[in-house]
Amino acid sequence: MDQQQTDDELYRVVVNPHGQYSIWAVGRALPTGWSAEGSSATREQCLDRIESIWSAIAPDPSPNA
Repeated sequence: MDQQQTDDELYRVVVNPHGQYSIWAVGRALPTGWSAEGSSATREQCLDRIESIWSAIAPDPSPNA
């Protein structure tokens, strides 16, 4: 992570097709396959949001596994 980032920098919660969550800095283009889950917030608020909605760290196994 960039050493110059501050606690008041805005992020957004993002989710991929596998139901995995992460945070992504506002203003950066989302990586392919990821979509924004909600509004912008501080890093800590986004991490709290992920903790509240992501019950399983590992995604569900695919039916072809």
